[in-house]
Amino acid sequence: MDRIPSDPAPQGDVTRLLMRWSAGDPEALRDLLPLVYDELKRRAEAEMRRERAGHTLQPTALVHEAYLKLAKQSSLSLRDRVHFFAVAARAMREVLVDHARRRMSVKHGGREVKLSIEDVTLPSQPRSLDLVALDLALGKLAALDERQARLVEIRVFGGLTVEESAEVLGCSHATVSRDWRHAEAWLQRELRGGPGGRPRVA
Repeated sequence: MDRIPSDPAPQGDVTRLLMRWSAGDPEALRDLLPLVYDELKRRAEAEMRRERAGHTLQPTALVHEAYLKLAKQSSLSLRDRVHFFAVAARAMREVLVDHARRRMSVKHGGREVKLSIEDVTLPSQPRSLDLVALDLALGKLAALDERQARLVEIRVFGGLTVEESAEVLGCSHATVSRDWRHAEAWLQRELRGGPGGRPRVA
């Protein structure tokens, strides 16, 4: 698809459209996309740099597929731009994982294969991520600590900062930093085949 032109938009314009979308106006998301497209694409590009070599999904396609997923959602309560990107993070996660599963199915004839991951790091430090393995691990983490799993999702897939994550999750910066350390350590053990368990909570 062709690139959608985007200009920096005042926070008020984005918030107004989010309120319309939350109220059930499907046209609001269409009007919102040009205002947030560049930022979505930047975050998509950052995520694609962390995926293992050989991926075929491009950032522009990721943004548009995530948009289609968002367009199908209803009854969302979004307060501002930060909350929108948190929701977009989940949509991008689903797109990337679905794409990775399809690629594995074609490559391995549908057979299940053993997956590995180099490690989980802060979003500012690109690494090769096995997205299917990470998605499965996040499912396990969510059963143990839903907030920590959500934190990993919005930081890794959405590129949210500590401050933005604290706003979305409704907790302090210190809590986000602590949860991130604990979730990262737990995921490293889980994805490397080490002993799991509930993430530590101080």
